[in-house]
Amino acid sequence: MFIGEYHHNLDAKGRMIVPSKFRDELQAQFVITRGLDKCLFCYTVDDFKAIEQKTKQLPLTKRDARRFTRLFFSGAAIVDVDKQGRVNIPQHLRDYADLSKSCTVIGVSDRVEIWDTDSWNDFYSDSADNFEMIAEDLIDFDL
Repeated sequence: MFIGEYHHNLDAKGRMIVPSKFRDELQAQFVITRGLDKCLFCYTVDDFKAIEQKTKQLPLTKRDARRFTRLFFSGAAIVDVDKQGRVNIPQHLRDYADLSKSCTVIGVSDRVEIWDTDSWNDFYSDSADNFEMIAEDLIDFDL
């Protein structure tokens, strides 16, 4: 389970330190791909394979299913964690998420998300103000 919020910087080569709390579970190799809301999603290789199996069930005849799978999988990259705990985030993914220097890395249950810090702060401010309303609109899961 991934939880927490961490702040790291990209270096000039596009490398970022993976929070130490996430490294063991993500392992030495993991997958980064385009996420929703202009962030990047990070999955263990096994979890990404499970998602791939689920997307195979989507109907090929549905335009949105084709669009989603194309964007999700074409953007994916397997990255290696180096000895300093860094990963090199591919340029196309940095461009997608508008990553420049300051990044916010958050744990979201089964995945890790990487955000440009300004984008995360905007998202957080907007969502935090509506947190109770959002919770009320969701099905009661006995939380």
